[in-house]
Amino acid sequence: MHFATTTLLTVILKSLGYIQTSHLPTADIIKFVLFANFSIVGMNVSLMWNSVGFYQIAKLTMIPVSCLLEVVLDNVRYSRDTKLSILLVLIGVAVCTVTDVSVNAKGFIAAVIAVWSTALQQYYVHFLQRKYSIGSFNLLGHTAPAQAASLLLVGPFMDYWLTNKRVDAYDYGLTSILFIILSCTIAVGTNLSQFICIGRFTAVSFQVLGHMKTILVLFLGFIFFGKEGLNIQVVLGMAIAIAGMVWYGNASSKPGGKERRSLSIPTTKTQDYATLPVSSESVEEV
Repeated sequence: MHFATTTLLTVILKSLGYIQTSHLPTADIIKFVLFANFSIVGMNVSLMWNSVGFYQIAKLTMIPVSCLLEVVLDNVRYSRDTKLSILLVLIGVAVCTVTDVSVNAKGFIAAVIAVWSTALQQYYVHFLQRKYSIGSFNLLGHTAPAQAASLLLVGPFMDYWLTNKRVDAYDYGLTSILFIILSCTIAVGTNLSQFICIGRFTAVSFQVLGHMKTILVLFLGFIFFGKEGLNIQVVLGMAIAIAGMVWYGNASSKPGGKERRSLSIPTTKTQDYATLPVSSESVEEV
């Protein structure tokens, strides 16, 4: 339903002329949808089958996996400061979120699928925007309808298989419907912000920024729902993570902080991007 709402918005904006017509091969759309859908299902199943602590550890591994994809597929090289700043973010988030850690075989498999499919989906967001020179809304316009259709068809059966509950058997009232509408409205902004951020920067930068969300969730939780669980370990973890994010922003924007040495994909532009840095600040200066 989130992606159906996003599709509706892109159709409206396209009819009003705010989104230009663009082309994206069907094969690329199918690959993207497979990665994205496995990411959504994998993350939810991982949380259902694993302890919260192991789920958080699995989420933390997405940054190293995203770095690996950029190094292998795009020949990106990170400076020492950039690597250390990423490590500091991971340590900080781990300190304030990882508590109980228990793992089982099926939960571990779900976590591996979730991590790799999410990293591939986020890499593909940047890859497709760069390869076909299309904007965030254009990419959403191509992928959201396919995701909406596939998830609406498969989702109810997957839910029933995993939980033994039918989604249509729920007693929907006015309150639940209003919150579903609110959720779908917020999801449009979430989907768009992800595509804009990854397209403008990279999947790794988006992952680092995403951990700021974790810190904000903890912080707002303590403000609105009481100080239970707030201790020196959590405060220290938050401080370490925020310091790492500031350091990452500074280190990755410097010349040599994060560079793509050679371009592995064709583009429609004539300019040579072989030695341009990945960070947006340096690109603008060049």
